[in-house]
Amino acid sequence: MATGRARLLHQHWLGVQALRLPPGGVGAAPGSSGFRKGPGVQSSAARAPPKQSALCEGRCGRASPRCPVLLDSLPAEVLLKILSYLDAAALLCVGCVNRRCYHLANDNFIWVRIYSAAFSPKRCNWRVDSAERTAASVSLLSVEDKEAGYWKKEYITKRIASMKAAVAQVLKVINPYTGLPAKTKEALRISGLGWVIILKERSGKEHVLEHVDLFINDSSVTIVWYGKNWPCLAALSTLDLCGVTPVFMDRSKPPTKNGPRWHSLVAKYNLKNLTDATLIGCDRFVRVFHLDPGLLVGLWKRAEELAFVVASLHFHQLVERSTLGSAAVPYELPPHTPLLDDSPEYGLHGYQLHVDIHSSGTFYLCSTFRNLFTKKGYIENGYVKLIVIHFQNSTEHLPLVGKVGLSWRTDIFDGCIKSCSVMDVTLLDEYGKPFWCVSSPVCMRPCPSPSDGPHFAGETYCIDYEDPAGTVHVELVWLADTEEYFIVSLVLFLSTAKINHWFGTKY
Repeated sequence: MATGRARLLHQHWLGVQALRLPPGGVGAAPGSSGFRKGPGVQSSAARAPPKQSALCEGRCGRASPRCPVLLDSLPAEVLLKILSYLDAAALLCVGCVNRRCYHLANDNFIWVRIYSAAFSPKRCNWRVDSAERTAASVSLLSVEDKEAGYWKKEYITKRIASMKAAVAQVLKVINPYTGLPAKTKEALRISGLGWVIILKERSGKEHVLEHVDLFINDSSVTIVWYGKNWPCLAALSTLDLCGVTPVFMDRSKPPTKNGPRWHSLVAKYNLKNLTDATLIGCDRFVRVFHLDPGLLVGLWKRAEELAFVVASLHFHQLVERSTLGSAAVPYELPPHTPLLDDSPEYGLHGYQLHVDIHSSGTFYLCSTFRNLFTKKGYIENGYVKLIVIHFQNSTEHLPLVGKVGLSWRTDIFDGCIKSCSVMDVTLLDEYGKPFWCVSSPVCMRPCPSPSDGPHFAGETYCIDYEDPAGTVHVELVWLADTEEYFIVSLVLFLSTAKINHWFGTKY
């Protein structure tokens, strides 16, 4: 397509060169508004040496009285003919050049041809809907009656609607273990969804970085950015995480980064929070910080500059959050309507939990716990205690497979931060609907053994995560003989405000 456009523009250029008449006829030539008219032009052209004219022709890309910009001098009919050879994505890009290109790229005759080629009714059998065919024919006949850009809006709206319908159909299949869409990877491929981070300086300058690596896990996606051209950290104020989707996605081709794309803000982070309070681990090269929700920022130890950024996004409402928001406002989840029940302990039983602990595609734990319940007596200080793994029951204790660590890499170095990882928590209610979903970097910290629990022959560690919906508390024991961690306790503390809102109760 690009070669064809260049050849077409070259042919028009040769035609315009051929139309350049001797100096005596330029002033009277009709339609030559790009050139100065009158005797002054003739006399100056007559005195100009041939080399100067050749030099001017060689520099025709520069705007000057003797060498005007070619596209500005072409009549609208010629430009519309050129634009008729472009596809929808290229037309949108042309419309961003200037005001004249914007109006030309909105031409209804061009867009109705694109629309009819994409959405014209197909002749599949003799029972074709005649009303649909008639409506399409009437629309084609009424092009001139529509305002400029009408068919452009119609085409874009229908393309986006058809893409959303295809993605929604794929996301209907649910994984029985996680309660989440089972074909999220396919949905990402169909929609062309990707992610960028926008680093904003205090001066207002923005740096947009495309993701480098992507890991699709059982219940989350991990996105990685690294490179050599990071802006100076001292000049940065915020970081925006945005989902990006092509406005026109061709399933047979990989998504392009140069075409028109829609930005949807997922989360905004304040880089002033990169302090010791958010530090979760380090090695000999980098220090890593956790910014909620789900962002990991690595800084070089010596230079205190950015080394890498990692985002962990849970599958729950992932496509909606990454496509349905705007560049400035994130997507808002639809309001939840509770299903009322007269059970005396409604909202305290029938839970199902799925937990993953992983790093860069390596899984240390992947477990599902069913039929979890609690009681009113476990409600204290605004939280409901939900015990998943008991201290006293050794048959419930689970090992972590492999050496736990958070792997990272850049263009220069790579490494692994011990005792750090990413934890995904998916809690389903008794109806199998996602009640609480978390994907976040975590770290293991030493903690004392509980006085009221059994004594374990090894060092004790804990993992804690907290947000407004609840808290996750995991206790582990390191067994030096087998060189592995065992989970000896897993407890969730669910906010009673969250339970009351979800189930319509009044605990």
